[in-house]
Amino acid sequence: MVITGVGWVTPLGWDLDTVWSRLVGGESAMGPLRRYDAATWATNFASEVVGFDLRERLGERAARHRHASVSTAFALSACDDAWRMAGFDRDAPDPASVGVYLGAGEGPVDYNAYMKAHAAGAAGQAPGGFDVGAFAGVALAGLDAATEVEQEPQLTSTHLAAEFGAEGPCLNCMTACAASTQAVGEAVEIIKRGDADVMIAGGAHSMLHPLGMTGFIRLTAMSTRRDDPAHASRPFDTSREGFVMGEGAGIVILEDLDHALARGATILAELAGYGSTADAYRITDIHPDGKGGAGAMAAALRQAGIDPHATDANGRPLVHWVNAHGTGTKENDKIESAAVRRVFGDLAPKVPFTSVKSMLGHLIQAAGAVELITCVKAIQTGVIPPTINLNNVDPECGLDHVPLKARDMNDAGGVSVCLSNSFGFGGQNDSVCVVKFDPNRRA
Repeated sequence: MVITGVGWVTPLGWDLDTVWSRLVGGESAMGPLRRYDAATWATNFASEVVGFDLRERLGERAARHRHASVSTAFALSACDDAWRMAGFDRDAPDPASVGVYLGAGEGPVDYNAYMKAHAAGAAGQAPGGFDVGAFAGVALAGLDAATEVEQEPQLTSTHLAAEFGAEGPCLNCMTACAASTQAVGEAVEIIKRGDADVMIAGGAHSMLHPLGMTGFIRLTAMSTRRDDPAHASRPFDTSREGFVMGEGAGIVILEDLDHALARGATILAELAGYGSTADAYRITDIHPDGKGGAGAMAAALRQAGIDPHATDANGRPLVHWVNAHGTGTKENDKIESAAVRRVFGDLAPKVPFTSVKSMLGHLIQAAGAVELITCVKAIQTGVIPPTINLNNVDPECGLDHVPLKARDMNDAGGVSVCLSNSFGFGGQNDSVCVVKFDPNRRA
């Protein structure tokens, strides 16, 4: 299975190479929360997408999605970039052969506006074109009372299917922070069983609304470093005290290798392995010994045919980068580090293991797909982005976290194998293995 197109919308921007340059440069996207007044909140900052306008991205086509939520707008833009990169804007595939599999979260809802419209409807009054807009997430149109309440996550997949003519399987999964990685892995399985030739896969999410932020604040999972948002996301550091909420979307175009070659597509990377496990432990906590995360990583590597304990002729581990889930919470970072040690054994300290959430924040259900794209870029450029704000490594983490500055691996042979982790609330664990495409190697 190969990747032929990628696109993203992130708090650092949406142009592929510009965002990558900012990540490699160690820029932080964190700042004051603009979406609503959070001045008195324990966490009043976030990693927010600023200045995005779907009309600028899609032109007249945006009008077809005027009732879409902000996260759906992100997904449409990311998919448009990925679709074009794959060449399908010039040579569209058979619609019946294209499917969609997303890990998209519920959109933000303006509950006051929603209840106002609901009360009007209950009183027998026509909504009268009432439209609270894309960023509120609720839209009621005309006398037919056609309603799109965009906290319903499946609508994002539906919008993408309609815009890009995908008449094959159309699905969405809700496995919290693991969702878009799981969506990519399961999209591959759909192609393998012959139900599609092409899959649009990834995720989109925005929880930058009062309800979304409140839940995580009450769980004490978020940083409260109000005086210094730019340095609030501190994965693996002894002073870490929670994650920073972000938003965005990441989309990849997946194809069977033969299908991609037959149409002359440019192959960006190979999706060589996928592993999925559940901790079956507690509702909100991951298992403290990291066995679930280790199982997902091991399964992805096994499917890719890569031995985590083997080295090349120069003694270099065969896995060149593990893109960590790396949220910056005390428990997650410690347990994920233990899981990496469990998988790689004595080689674990030699495998770069970094978190781009230190720069992007946590994009929740969009995180895995965006981080998968960073793996594609690392393979293309031979550079591993840093974990910023990491000044004092927690001994319980204590691996090669590439602190503060990116690492150019080209003199060491580049980056050919990446493992990307996404571990969700409640113990859902998903990992994908991305490898540099070798035309002489046929899976």
